[in-house]
Amino acid sequence: METKKGRRRGDALETAILGAAWAELLEVGYSSFTVEAVAKRAGTSRPVLARRWPSRADLAVAALAHYNRANPVEMPDLGNVRAELIFVLQKLSERGASTVINVVLTMNDYFAETNSSMADLRGRLVGENKFEQVLRRGVARGELDQSRLTSRVASLPLDLLRHEVIMTRKPISKELIVEIVDTIFLPLAATRAAD
Repeated sequence: METKKGRRRGDALETAILGAAWAELLEVGYSSFTVEAVAKRAGTSRPVLARRWPSRADLAVAALAHYNRANPVEMPDLGNVRAELIFVLQKLSERGASTVINVVLTMNDYFAETNSSMADLRGRLVGENKFEQVLRRGVARGELDQSRLTSRVASLPLDLLRHEVIMTRKPISKELIVEIVDTIFLPLAATRAAD
């Protein structure tokens, strides 16, 4: 709702603030990230931000979560789990290398301030694990063996993807994604043909 002066309120204001916070994180990283700079960039005041996010850590996490919600990676049903895994890993690699991982790698101060880890941050950012949709479809189609999909095996493709993106800070090649799927994940998780 706009007032007579055209001031933003509610969702419009929150979207502007979170967009400004995301831009600030991309530009200066977390170590130089300040609530004052975000307020200035968003065209509002520090008290407005403080009412919603009590610390710069809370604001940074909200900006990351907002970016993820605004830029979802779709998990399409392509008819077979191998094609879906390759597609999804490519999309996650492109998004992660260009933005999210680069921001997270600047967040050492965040981890010190909050006495937390990358795993804790990931837990705050990840809602429903959409990657699991692909795995569930693979199980339902009889391509993946549910009994072989331990939590460690199920997370392996994403863990390997994150490792590569963190180490290179670039999207990983389709060839490497195919290698992860065909030579590492599927031999561990695929339904075995009857002998």
